[in-house]
Amino acid sequence: MRLIPIEFSKPGDCLAKTIFDNDGRVLLREGVILTEIFLIRIRRLKVYSIYINYEYSDIIIEDVIKPELRQNAIKAIKETFYSFEKYSLYSSNTNFNEKKFAKEKQTYFESIGCIAKDIIDEIISKKNVMINLVDIKSMDNYTYQHSVNVAVISLVLGVQLQLNQNDLYTLCMGALIHDIGKVLIPKDIVLKPGPLTHEEFELIKQHTTKGYDYLKGCLDISAPTRIVALQHHEKMDGHGYPDNVKNKSINRFARIVAIADVYDALTSDRPYRKAMSPNDAVEYIPAHGDTQFDYEMVKAFSKAVVPYPPETLVKLNTGDIGVVTAVFPNFGLRPEVKIIKRGSAANSREVGSPVSLVDQLDIVIQNIEFAI
Repeated sequence: MRLIPIEFSKPGDCLAKTIFDNDGRVLLREGVILTEIFLIRIRRLKVYSIYINYEYSDIIIEDVIKPELRQNAIKAIKETFYSFEKYSLYSSNTNFNEKKFAKEKQTYFESIGCIAKDIIDEIISKKNVMINLVDIKSMDNYTYQHSVNVAVISLVLGVQLQLNQNDLYTLCMGALIHDIGKVLIPKDIVLKPGPLTHEEFELIKQHTTKGYDYLKGCLDISAPTRIVALQHHEKMDGHGYPDNVKNKSINRFARIVAIADVYDALTSDRPYRKAMSPNDAVEYIPAHGDTQFDYEMVKAFSKAVVPYPPETLVKLNTGDIGVVTAVFPNFGLRPEVKIIKRGSAANSREVGSPVSLVDQLDIVIQNIEFAI
């Protein structure tokens, strides 16, 4: 199977991963043969990339966490964020029951806490777990899916950095709720299909302080977890927001989440731009080490990320087109590739030949292909 933009899919393709609607219900199950009607339904859900089966391999790409755990996490975050939104709308009402809401809020955060523990258990049970883009993202459900992705990526980095179990829990909780303040930002600005004005961006920036202020009233949320909501947009050179703090003045969990947040955002379709390819996003993060991101954490990220997951079609500088068959820890940009279409260069390879880019240093990947 492989992930392709929806515009490259066609009737007759076989869906390789289940697509869920915005409420976590199954929209189309894996194994379904796509029709034009199905493709229209997928586009209406604002899903712009899907997994399909294809002839060159039968490898199953597994998510870092189980699909049911991912959906449970999205549901828990959605309910918690909705609870915050409801509180902001009705807390000034004379009939508002503060005690009832406090109990409800505690229940939601306890649910997220349980989800965090399940995600941690799943990630640390796997050896050499690497960051891979495997989820199918819906534009309308982006904030909640993004929160789960950021938590998963942050935890993989946390494991690389050898954080203990308690620190991993704090990190995961902070990542899951880092964007909770966005529910108080007008949706037409959050989902604006174009560049933000200066005034709109100033409003967006307020999500960090709004989320932090709300979490201060949640006794079950630790101070380091709250700080992640406040500081995940701070930068190492002091040019971030909301407080322009820099270097080690930025909480270490927030420094990890900052990398995960940007990577997932870059590799996601947004209303105002198409997703950046994983390899370009991987190059972006190190290029901004020590200015935007903590350099030591960037090094951990570079070891853990998989810019070319198995099943990715790539074009090599030899002109050959191949399918990625294996990836290696610490060498994400240099996978093993099986040639499926020979190029015209003198050093091109026979169809079917395996090429290890770790060994063949003169061969590099030029770009990802979606059609042959």
